[in-house]
Amino acid sequence: DLDVHQGDGTAAILGGDPGVFTLSVHCRTNFPARKQRSSLDVALEPGTGDDVYLGLVGRLVPALLDRLQPDLVFYNAGVDPHERDRLGRLALTDDGLRRRETLVLEAVLKRMLPLACVVGGGYGADIEEVVARHAILHEAARDLA
Repeated sequence: DLDVHQGDGTAAILGGDPGVFTLSVHCRTNFPARKQRSSLDVALEPGTGDDVYLGLVGRLVPALLDRLQPDLVFYNAGVDPHERDRLGRLALTDDGLRRRETLVLEAVLKRMLPLACVVGGGYGADIEEVVARHAILHEAARDLA
């Protein structure tokens, strides 16, 4: 779950299932105030930008896939870590989101794992900008096909 808000619902629902690993990379100071326990929570400081975020995701996702060897990857590609998101508090650029999607998709595809993706988040004044950010995941998938 790479939405800017902790994947608290996922953690609450699946937290007791030993066959499920949940990862949440989110802004430390964002909703919800009281966090659930994911298998792995990575709380980032407000203002975290492309370099730090992508460095973390680029190391973490492949390492977890290699260690866990999952049967399925379910990816919540939240776009609210974007720098212009009203509720996000992180600072990813459009290019940062594109690079993130490519990193995640390549890591999963390289290991030939089944992948289900959803888009989420996106709280901006300009709906067209938000929709364009949601499309980045699909564009990255198309470019890797």
